[in-house]
Amino acid sequence: MTISIFTLTPGKITLSDLRDFYFGQQDVRLDDGTFEVLQRAAESVERIVGRGEPVYGVNTGFGKLAKTRIPDDRLRDLQRNLVLSHAAGIGQPMPERVVRLILLLKANGLARGYSGVRPQIVQLLLDMLNRGVVPVIPEKGSVGASGDLAPLAHMSAVVIGEGEAFYQGKRLKGDEALKAAGLEPLVLGAKEGLALLNGTQASTALAIAALLDAERLFHAALITGGLTLDAARGTDAPFDPRLHELRGQKGQIECAAVYRTLMQGSAIRASHLEDDERVQDPYCLRCQPQVMGACLDNLRQAARVLVIEANAVSDNPIHFPDTDEMISGGNFHAEPVAIAADLMAIAVSEVGAIAERRLALLVDAQMSGLPPFLVQDSGLNSGFMIAQVTAAALASENKTLAHPASVDSLPTSANQEDHVSMATFAARRVGDIVDNVRTIIAVEYLAAVQGLDFLAPLETSAPLLEVAKTLRKTVPFFAQDRLFTPDMEAARALIIDGALGDCVGSGVALPVLEG
Repeated sequence: MTISIFTLTPGKITLSDLRDFYFGQQDVRLDDGTFEVLQRAAESVERIVGRGEPVYGVNTGFGKLAKTRIPDDRLRDLQRNLVLSHAAGIGQPMPERVVRLILLLKANGLARGYSGVRPQIVQLLLDMLNRGVVPVIPEKGSVGASGDLAPLAHMSAVVIGEGEAFYQGKRLKGDEALKAAGLEPLVLGAKEGLALLNGTQASTALAIAALLDAERLFHAALITGGLTLDAARGTDAPFDPRLHELRGQKGQIECAAVYRTLMQGSAIRASHLEDDERVQDPYCLRCQPQVMGACLDNLRQAARVLVIEANAVSDNPIHFPDTDEMISGGNFHAEPVAIAADLMAIAVSEVGAIAERRLALLVDAQMSGLPPFLVQDSGLNSGFMIAQVTAAALASENKTLAHPASVDSLPTSANQEDHVSMATFAARRVGDIVDNVRTIIAVEYLAAVQGLDFLAPLETSAPLLEVAKTLRKTVPFFAQDRLFTPDMEAARALIIDGALGDCVGSGVALPVLEG
């Protein structure tokens, strides 16, 4: 794999940058002018410490212990103890691609020069990223306020040579991983531990990862929706642009245009234009632009929020080096991320919900006009019967997962932190929903292509035919019952890789997220 270089200009990361970084393999270098900015900020912190005034987290305790003054000769111990005591996460390690995003976002926020850290701190984060040192960050343990404290503490533990990290496929102690990569741990100065731990980078990275995966999934769902529409011999009349212009919803208009393009030139559609006695298709076919368009609009809203947050200064206190001030505030509160993640959870769940209904239509012979459960000799063969049950189970599970997390709050830190966002869980569970919907779309993909095969020698449109041929390269026609899960996994792999979008080509303008 070719490794490209991404130049990080602090505060200027775009969604396109994040997409390339997440799906690609990039090394990151810091914009040349950033080192001077960070050095000036570090010198300002030294002046503030020299004044001897109590400053939260610099020479005081944390949270409820903020009134406890720490002697100057113990300030390094204060920062080290903070990292170690806050590394209290639990659960499975976060995926490597998510941890790489966390490192990038934390470096980006610190590099803006309002956190009071030395250039060496930011450089080590980027060196870890570039040399493949991936901190072991447990997935559970953050409530998304006062920053993602536990996850970022596990990241920061490796910076000081503690904790654990993956390196070249091995799980090592933090200092061993750094040494193997040719790096050395740092001793944290005043404010630096707090700057590393405070912030929304873990919840934001989880949400961005889910968003980018959801974008590929959304494209696949548009395409499988087109496949199902043709396999069920539905009409393309509901996609007339005049209908959607009258409503005016941007996402709906764009999605309707995709369905029109996907259906253009279908011999199947042409075969029943004149003698179709049906007046209207069921909602799962007819209302695809309305449902998918609404989901698209809300994913885009989430994208806008998350790109802003990816570039934010979200630690506390925030340092203003030009005036040697540190001001305590609440930028660490991840409510914007939590609500954006809740929007995403609802939107992705709905993508899966309407897809499951399309799948249910296909296996119902009375609704689709295809063989029962899409198999010959039904009765002897059960065909897609239980695959649809699996999809239904996942769609139902998503209803619970999509319950808003941001409306919940439990006070922490002896009621000092009395309203929290739950953003980290809000973002993490979107990944679970995305994975569930991948399977739903995979089963629909299998079912729709099976349905199209039953309509031969009539062929679907050119772009949809390419999508069907791509599946048939790895999954043969379901002539009689066989183990079904391998077929589902093969279809899921194509969705994860973005293969369906690649198949339809540039002639189909699949909508992209904007940030």
